[in-house]
Amino acid sequence: MVRTYVRNDGVADMAQMRRRMQARTGVARLVQTYVDIEDMTAATPCLLIYGGDEYLNEQNARDAVYRLLEEHRDAELARVDARSADAYSFDEAVSPSLLSQRSVVWVEHAEDADPRLLDAIVAYANETNRDPEASAVVMQCAATPKGRSVEALMRRNNIPVDTVPKLDKAKDKLNYVYQQFQSRGRRIDPQAAQQLVNVLGDHVGELAAMIRQLCFDFDDDPMRVNRVNQYLTGNPKVTGFNVADLAMGGKTARAVIALRSALAQGTEPIALIGALALQMRNLAKAAAIRQGDISKTKAAVNEWALRTANGRLGGWTSQGISACMQRLAWADEQCKSRGGDPIYALENTIELIGAKGIQ
Repeated sequence: MVRTYVRNDGVADMAQMRRRMQARTGVARLVQTYVDIEDMTAATPCLLIYGGDEYLNEQNARDAVYRLLEEHRDAELARVDARSADAYSFDEAVSPSLLSQRSVVWVEHAEDADPRLLDAIVAYANETNRDPEASAVVMQCAATPKGRSVEALMRRNNIPVDTVPKLDKAKDKLNYVYQQFQSRGRRIDPQAAQQLVNVLGDHVGELAAMIRQLCFDFDDDPMRVNRVNQYLTGNPKVTGFNVADLAMGGKTARAVIALRSALAQGTEPIALIGALALQMRNLAKAAAIRQGDISKTKAAVNEWALRTANGRLGGWTSQGISACMQRLAWADEQCKSRGGDPIYALENTIELIGAKGIQ
């Protein structure tokens, strides 16, 4: 257990810390069903932050802790690692110390807690129910099989649970980007938001950090894709999407030049094929929607990508789309087989896409 005494002066101004934390997290309330700290302290001093995206889970726990520290400026911050702590460690953390009568206890890795530690937390929550002077406890718990048991235990004992979203769908990630900008009083162009999700959507922490940096460095409102690309130029995914955009726009010569430049800079051919395949899949889905073969819901393409694909449909035929998809499959095979020539395959595929599948 680690105790940190938070002084009630300008050196450790919790209001300022909270503002910094909100700037860091983009106010996590926008993407979660957040349990109000006021409700938490009125009923029970305990709160479980459960599951969801790992980055958001930690940020939500951190935000809850600092809100409590702001509310109780005489409190100590005590961090308890449930993987190694026992019931005695928890009792010590919530008890008065020489420096403070109460603490804000941050219990990490609650999914790996010893059963006796969990029993101690539940007992403490019941004993201090509606006690305004009690130490507050924020538990951070992953949605593992053991974590689900912890969540069920807390719910059975009427301890508030904040369920964190997973952000595992493209639409959720896109909404997260919009909400992060909105929380800072800023806007972002749909194309720029999509670019951020395309490149950093698999790493929410990196995505949040990029948004913070963009808003700090630029006053653009709305933020546009050229600004986003200034910071993402070195990323292989961005290079791939640029090559794909040129090819889909019929700018074959420029696309081939961009391809060769990307390969010279170390971009893997498979990353470029992935970007081309994504654009072609969107085009195929847009064509299928227009023909009434599938619905927008079943296509599962976000509005911006669908509008872009619709704008590119002119001159394409179903045979042309099919030919390009087959060529992409061949190029993918060339990249993965030992005797293949991925560079030739990529250039050949780009030329076919630039010609809208006409051979």
